[in-house]
Amino acid sequence: MTLPIEPLQVNSLKSACVARLEELILSGELKVGERLPAERDLAARLGVSRPVLHEALVDLAVKGLVTINPRRGVVINDFRKSGSMAILSSLLSYHNGEIDPNLTSSLLSMRILVETETARLAAKHASAAQLDELRKIVQNELTADHSSITTLVELDFEFHLLISIASENMAYPLILNSFKTVYTHFTTVFYQKTAGSVVVDEVHAFHQHLLIALESRDAKKSFEIMKSLLEHGEEFLGI
Repeated sequence: MTLPIEPLQVNSLKSACVARLEELILSGELKVGERLPAERDLAARLGVSRPVLHEALVDLAVKGLVTINPRRGVVINDFRKSGSMAILSSLLSYHNGEIDPNLTSSLLSMRILVETETARLAAKHASAAQLDELRKIVQNELTADHSSITTLVELDFEFHLLISIASENMAYPLILNSFKTVYTHFTTVFYQKTAGSVVVDEVHAFHQHLLIALESRDAKKSFEIMKSLLEHGEEFLGI
């Protein structure tokens, strides 16, 4: 098997090794079911040691991109069947920050499903301390520099993450954190398009109304406001 592989010459050889192999898999140059060369041969072609290559392969296995079988070697997986949330960041990096439209639509649909539920549950379970923290985030949004995309993105993620924590469902904040790279990609694109405009004020108004609904313990209202907030974002992303 001939692969377009050249020796790596960068500081983090493990990370570069992971990135190179991910690129070959996601591009389809390495086919599903295909077996990689023996570790000794593959390490030599990449210009890394066998321990570095093995660590990289373990990372790929955790993501579901390959299966390591002591007898059969390393086999390429169909990531749609075996991939984990960790692969979302890899897909984003592979496409240089651009996500396939079908994947984008799927991710945003998942976000609506998860976050409307976190808002509904947070209305029932949020503690006084969590509500107080949400108030501080909302206040920070009002006084933040609305032309600073980094600040807007950070505050936005903090707001949504805290709501997921307040849901008292242990899985939801873990999902959101796993989704963070892609999540902040979307919000960065959104604020790049809207920074300095009234649209930012509209988002923060949604946050204020959602906070009021949470304080009132109105689960239905919290669900509806979160849904409207996310649909508002999709509209400006052109989804």
